[in-house]
Amino acid sequence: METPDGPWAWGVLVAVMLIHGLTLGFPSSIGVFYTDLQNSFQASNTEISWFPSIMMAVLHAGGPLCSIMVERFGCRVSVMVGSLLCGIGMVTSSFSQTIVHLYLSGGLIGGLGLCFCFQAAVTVLGYYFIKRRTLANALASSGASIGMALWPIASQHLLESMGWKGSFMIFGGVLLNCCVCGAMMRPVKAPPAVSSKDGSSSTANGVNHDTAELEHGKGLQRYMAFDLLLRHRRYQIYTIGVTWLVLGFVLPLFYFVPYANSSGFEDSTSALLLSLIGFINIFARPVAGLVSQQRIFSGKLIYLFSGAVIANGLSNLVCAIFVSFPALIVYCILYGLSMSVIGSLIFQVLMDIVGMKRFPAAFGLFTILESVTILLGPPLAGLLVDITGQYNLVFYFTCIAVTSSGLFMFLASYILDKKEGKTKKKIYNPSDTVGTTNHQNIIYRPATKQEDFVMSDNF
Repeated sequence: METPDGPWAWGVLVAVMLIHGLTLGFPSSIGVFYTDLQNSFQASNTEISWFPSIMMAVLHAGGPLCSIMVERFGCRVSVMVGSLLCGIGMVTSSFSQTIVHLYLSGGLIGGLGLCFCFQAAVTVLGYYFIKRRTLANALASSGASIGMALWPIASQHLLESMGWKGSFMIFGGVLLNCCVCGAMMRPVKAPPAVSSKDGSSSTANGVNHDTAELEHGKGLQRYMAFDLLLRHRRYQIYTIGVTWLVLGFVLPLFYFVPYANSSGFEDSTSALLLSLIGFINIFARPVAGLVSQQRIFSGKLIYLFSGAVIANGLSNLVCAIFVSFPALIVYCILYGLSMSVIGSLIFQVLMDIVGMKRFPAAFGLFTILESVTILLGPPLAGLLVDITGQYNLVFYFTCIAVTSSGLFMFLASYILDKKEGKTKKKIYNPSDTVGTTNHQNIIYRPATKQEDFVMSDNF
């Protein structure tokens, strides 16, 4: 078995980067095929929008099922099974004669395969890296950036030469390469428990053993952390905020190409602009990961994350108001930079909030709730386009949804920090009083690690 933070961990990191590029990069290129799929099936914007929304929703909603797979068979088997499902789903979708067949093959089967590959890769990375987990997550997410940069260009080239059916068949073969990546994920040794200064024992991942009864829950709680959703204030804030965020966050990836095409830009130019977002992410995500490790952001990653969300939402105004090549370049830069911070921190913030031992269950419920808004977002946007005939309204909608979610997470976290700060000041040791009942002579002490855990998690 391999050890955390060892040499093999970096090989696994490369494999995870490739999986991110293949699984997350592919859905971002669906917009390239938007018009051809619409013409092939004689479908409305709303009907075509269901295809990427089903794929993305299943990618997220399959979290609990993936957690069961990981627990029973390990991350290696889960990734390889997911790769086979991806290949089967995309190859069969190339033979689709109806839009419903496309929903089932590419959306449902392909989406489930993407889910197994992606979420098992996210989980295994948390066990392979402890000391450099934030950096590892940022580097891994840069793989998605590479995929976002290359998939649209490759998709446009294949579409022109082979059509969407031939492209989907080739994509099925490309996604089978996740099997090779999964083969690298050897079992990893659990880190030894360490004792804190106050005598309580905790794991090297920072999870207190006093919560063992929660970590080893039964039934659904073992794979979906309903107890955290009901009692953990920070998990509540983060889950609600991100769930609302993805209602609009993914829409530009699907509608940017048809929006640019409807504004008079050529197909190749639209695909190149979409790829620009990915190229920016390649360089910006590792930088965002390094910046987030600075001491100034210790315990404050939620503020950096929510600030990036607000900036991402506001950037959509540029695309909605100004329709010119320079304006779209500026939009892609702003959207790409803010997306880089979001992508590099979204899983790290969740790991910091709940700890690594509770991460699979928390991640499962987190993605289930995300899938609901991801499923609804593109069809609602497609309906908006069908009614009005204007793609720019999609970006106004995205701006409102994303910006409001960032403001909610920022303000709610700030209020909770202020509340907990006042609570900590009231915790004092009676033996530290200076022999008097005068409250001014009380010497306050900071809360212990165990107390910090209890207060921050609100158990």
